[in-house]
Amino acid sequence: MKRWTLIPAGIIIYICLGTVYSWSIFRKPLENLLNIGATQSGFPYMIFLALFSILMAISGRFIEKYSPNLIIAVGGIGVGLGWILSGFTQDINLMSITYGVLGGGGVGIVYGVPIAVISRWFPEKKGLAMGFVISGFGLSPLITAPLARYLIDIYGPFQTFKILGFIFLILIIILGFLFKFPKENFLVKNNNKNIASIDLSTKSMLRTKKFYGLWICYMIGTLIGLMIIGITSPIGEELIKLDPKFTASLISLFAIFNALGRPLFGWLTDKISPLKSSILSYILVIISAIFMLISHNLFTYILAFSLLWLNLGAWLAIAPASTIIFFGQKHYSKNYGIVFTAYGVGAIFGVLISGILRDIFGSYLYIFYFLLLLGLLGILIAFLFLREKVFE
Repeated sequence: MKRWTLIPAGIIIYICLGTVYSWSIFRKPLENLLNIGATQSGFPYMIFLALFSILMAISGRFIEKYSPNLIIAVGGIGVGLGWILSGFTQDINLMSITYGVLGGGGVGIVYGVPIAVISRWFPEKKGLAMGFVISGFGLSPLITAPLARYLIDIYGPFQTFKILGFIFLILIIILGFLFKFPKENFLVKNNNKNIASIDLSTKSMLRTKKFYGLWICYMIGTLIGLMIIGITSPIGEELIKLDPKFTASLISLFAIFNALGRPLFGWLTDKISPLKSSILSYILVIISAIFMLISHNLFTYILAFSLLWLNLGAWLAIAPASTIIFFGQKHYSKNYGIVFTAYGVGAIFGVLISGILRDIFGSYLYIFYFLLLLGLLGILIAFLFLREKVFE
């Protein structure tokens, strides 16, 4: 029964880590207080996600060497201090260092540990178990977006950074002590027939076409998702003319879809293959973009953004489950750390492109043409590289 306690503990940790998805709540207040534009207000968010990806790749190499709970504690300190110190800055460039580098790096150190531990405690249902745990990352805005909005209205954005940082510091460190690898004699029958019988090292993985196909597909999926999450609130206020508080409440709704996408697509990846689950996610992106281009009203906004948030959750389950299916369990921590660099690249381009398009055209509407093209490109790449037998 011990393994089941890791699920709620992991969800809470990921809720703390996933508060970055509530960044759009901070953007308008920071733009007004610091007199900056949309591109500048996206810098801390962009750097956070980039450092998140880089440190995720690096920390994967140490999970086997050091205790998982020690790594979580180190990362938790980075997360907490990153948020707290951001509360003392009055400059977007300094905030890019405190929030982006320190906070994002801390999240990167912690992120891979719970799912690496969970995958060993649940060998018979890896995709589903990992999907449930990381659903906390997507579920985070359901709790943190209205909480952040409430605190900002009372104390302002800077004091809110301090309050949230202290909460994250305590919760991550305490819950992290629960995470330990099972002993070697822990045996659960593996019923997942999709898992390959081979275990490729990172060096061997990098020689396969499936790695590059998965990396590109993951990059496209996260580029779309992180771009949209970072501008959900501004789009609601600009295109749909919604009240900021109402938009914050809708972000909580979208967070539910983000969370649901993880166990749903983790299960689908196990059951129907990485190829089919990937194509399904891109079809949802295309449908969402068409909805927003045809008619951008409250109904289409809710429908399209629910699907787009679900899509990001989908890729944060498809990618780790596919890494095990394609390359095996033995070197999973290192292998997924490398695959996860696609997340950082997607974050950088997603934030830059959304800000540039908004500043050039004066509207976020043009982003949906870009999403339409990305969805079509993703289907093509998935079909070419994620099939059972990839061309040589």
